[in-house]
Amino acid sequence: MMIHIPNVLTAEQVARCREVMEKAAWVDGRVTAGHQSAKVKFNLQLPESAPEARELSDMVHDALGRSSLFMSAVLPKQVFPPLFNRYDAGMTFGAHVDNAIRAGNGARIRTDVSSTLFISGPEDYDGGELVVQDTYGEHTVKLPAGDMIVYPATSLHNVTPITRGSRIASFFWIQSMIRDESKRSLLFDMDMAIIKLARDHPEHTSNVELTAVYHNLLRQWAEL
Repeated sequence: MMIHIPNVLTAEQVARCREVMEKAAWVDGRVTAGHQSAKVKFNLQLPESAPEARELSDMVHDALGRSSLFMSAVLPKQVFPPLFNRYDAGMTFGAHVDNAIRAGNGARIRTDVSSTLFISGPEDYDGGELVVQDTYGEHTVKLPAGDMIVYPATSLHNVTPITRGSRIASFFWIQSMIRDESKRSLLFDMDMAIIKLARDHPEHTSNVELTAVYHNLLRQWAEL
């Protein structure tokens, strides 16, 4: 289940990210790559311990908590502290799957969901598309600055080579309360349907009944 989550960061927050990153010291992105990923990863990254990374990571984490669509889609148990990368001309990240377990900055999580939050807009660079593969084929993603895509961490994915400009993004992983992707998808679809029903027929008794079903399924499936 891939979900586009718009406006996670405001225009002012995106501008602040860019301002901070202009003064930051970038390092080889392979510092957080696994054995296989390191062979195909060619980008730059803000060091996790850098003060710039900590400031921006806190900003992104707080923004996630304000996004009802993110909460509904992911049902997060724990969010890995957001990281930041940059692809300049010629840089790319070949096909790979994210590590099942991530540890760092005191966090250790199972990676159920992967996320890319775009800080550069599509007008800022050519190439650099995120390509996610699933049973329905390949899905190409290139979103406005401040928007985010979430997708199963089990997916094979890659970033195409940059041919102009720079692609800057935040990336991170989430351990969901619902480990099973199919159950997580069902809960998301039900939540979206409940929201539409409440909007279109606010007094309908089915609002309460369906909300009860949603929470009882969540109660049955959630891992806390």
